[in-house]
Amino acid sequence: MFKDIEHLVRLAAVIVIALVAFIAIRAAVVPKTFGEYGHYRAASLDDIAARPISFAGHDVCEACHTDVVDQKKLGRHIAVPCEACHGAQARHADDPASVKPPKLDTAVVCARCHEANSAKPKTFPQVVTAESPATPAINRIGPGSKLKRRQETQRQVRKGRGKWTSHAVISSCSCHPQL
Repeated sequence: MFKDIEHLVRLAAVIVIALVAFIAIRAAVVPKTFGEYGHYRAASLDDIAARPISFAGHDVCEACHTDVVDQKKLGRHIAVPCEACHGAQARHADDPASVKPPKLDTAVVCARCHEANSAKPKTFPQVVTAESPATPAINRIGPGSKLKRRQETQRQVRKGRGKWTSHAVISSCSCHPQL
């Protein structure tokens, strides 16, 4: 029937060897609990539960920092949890006197969400930090800044696709004395 069938036999043997090698490697590499509850490792739930708690949660933050909550309600970041910008603060919540959160570099923190990206909606305020001379000036925005400087910063931030966002001014915040 086939003139040179040995070529097909060799090809079939290579495919079978590759399939057996794949199954053996997969069995050695993939954890035993993978796939028990879907497409992830079921034992990871135990691993995650064993980790120490690092986030306090916005309810804990709001219980102590009521003045910040009142000011935050005036701005556009009311739905943003505190630890989205400030990082995990469970240790600070447990011992606020000795564990002080680091001071924020707003030029870096704001860029986490507001860095220009074509995938974001055009109505979302964005800044191209690499091209914007306003990046250092963002740090000066606060109740102590001059109106003229703020207006200049607004003009600089509007460059590119970015759009200025007015933030709540926090004047009596004990955790941000630099503002």
